[in-house]
Amino acid sequence: MFDIGWTEMLVIAIVLIVVVGPKDLPNMLRTFGRTTAKLRSMAADFQKQFNEALKEADLDDVKKSVDSLRSLNPAAEIRKQLNPFEQAAADVRSGVDAAMKPKPAADPAQPAASTPQAAEPLKNGATVLPGADAPEAAV
Repeated sequence: MFDIGWTEMLVIAIVLIVVVGPKDLPNMLRTFGRTTAKLRSMAADFQKQFNEALKEADLDDVKKSVDSLRSLNPAAEIRKQLNPFEQAAADVRSGVDAAMKPKPAADPAQPAASTPQAAEPLKNGATVLPGADAPEAAV
């Protein structure tokens, strides 16, 4: 990890003996070992909690996915997709019903229209019926 060889460890041990002293060196190494063990255990606990949080988050996502799949109703989805067609069909039905609805009878109190209605449609580009009240062409 640190790539420390035997010669470097020997130099560190000599420096510790000189700086700390041979009398306090065992207590210092014991304290250093305990501190290192506490740091490792705290790091392991943190990693464990972090992994548990990730698992819970993943499980929550999976649970949401499963719940959404359980609540999925294919018939309702098909109805929702066909709804525009149903609306268009309703519009067509209402248009056909309006076109097929009989016109109300003429009110006898009101005068009849001045131009009679043709029994059959006009042909050959004619704009008025012959014999109807139309301006006569000058001959």
